[in-house]
Amino acid sequence: MTSRTLYLFGSAAPPVFDVAEVIGEAKSRGWEVRLGLTPTAARWLVTQSTELERLTGGPVRSEYKMPGEEDVWPKADAILLAPATFNTINEWALGLTSKFVVGVCAEGIGKEIPLVMMPCVNAAYAQHRRLDLSVAELREMGVTVLYGEGGFVPNQPGEKKPYPWDTALAAVERVTGG
Repeated sequence: MTSRTLYLFGSAAPPVFDVAEVIGEAKSRGWEVRLGLTPTAARWLVTQSTELERLTGGPVRSEYKMPGEEDVWPKADAILLAPATFNTINEWALGLTSKFVVGVCAEGIGKEIPLVMMPCVNAAYAQHRRLDLSVAELREMGVTVLYGEGGFVPNQPGEKKPYPWDTALAAVERVTGG
């Protein structure tokens, strides 16, 4: 069987704490997984970094590599950015690529890598019109955005609901034909 590589990217929202389970589920679906995190998400998961590197078989990245440095990750066959915070979504839509995961996703559009993004924002953030503008912009660029019914539905601030990881992984399968 040919190896397929999924870049699993996460930003600092509570579902990022489930990433080890998500890696396991993606691997059971035949994916080789590489994990990238925003700097804050990386700080949140610093105590798990050794285990996450063992699960993925590669370094967990939150920073760009140095110019001329060899890329230790295989090329991506798909990218899943979940959970995606209000800030990360807006940075991506606006092309603000100071964060590694945002830069790779922005470049992924031009490289025609299948991209899936699922937000994790509360209902208060969802009232800000920039969110809808950014979601629309990403969809127009070909990103599969799982927001609204059938994807992520915002919860009230402080409310805890299960994050629909299965929906995100199923969308990756759909967009890759796998």
